[in-house]
Amino acid sequence: MIRPVNVVLGLFAVCFMTAIHAGQSDFDKPITVDAKSQFVDGKNKTSIFKDDVHITQGSMEIRADEVEVIATDGEGKEIFIARGNPAVYAQDMDDGSRVSAQANTITYSVTSRAITLDGGAQLVRDTSMVQGDLIEFDMEKEQLLAQSSGEGEERRVTTVFRPEEFRNLQQSEDATDPPESDDPPESNEPENKDVPN
Repeated sequence: MIRPVNVVLGLFAVCFMTAIHAGQSDFDKPITVDAKSQFVDGKNKTSIFKDDVHITQGSMEIRADEVEVIATDGEGKEIFIARGNPAVYAQDMDDGSRVSAQANTITYSVTSRAITLDGGAQLVRDTSMVQGDLIEFDMEKEQLLAQSSGEGEERRVTTVFRPEEFRNLQQSEDATDPPESDDPPESNEPENKDVPN
């Protein structure tokens, strides 16, 4: 049973240190799926793409071994389920940075503008990386929810900050600390004076 470990993490506050916005123009562009084979079930409104599947929407890219497209809710409301070993996702943000992610399964919901990473999930941006069994990334709300399915001490979600981030944090802390004096501490013992013979 999957249990939440860390509550919702505001990306701008905890995980990625600065606000993160998916390229808004990406969502206005058509979604293209390229693969070596395709099976369409018109009655159930589903499609299966296999072998080196590549999904693009603007700067957004998803690569997988197999992609299932569910279109039962109509055009523009599709759900893309990408499976791979691993499946990978990448997208440019409005600030020029690039977010990348990988998992055994990546689910992209067109209407909610969110991706769910399931199984060996990892999401990276700039100097930060989040790992867990399940990661939900909401591009509209700038929020990320990471979960672990382990029990006890195995219930772990890992967030890694690279050394340059730690240096910046340390410099901020040092700036608030009072300066230390270089003068030696005063001694209360009387001075020894030379006595002439």
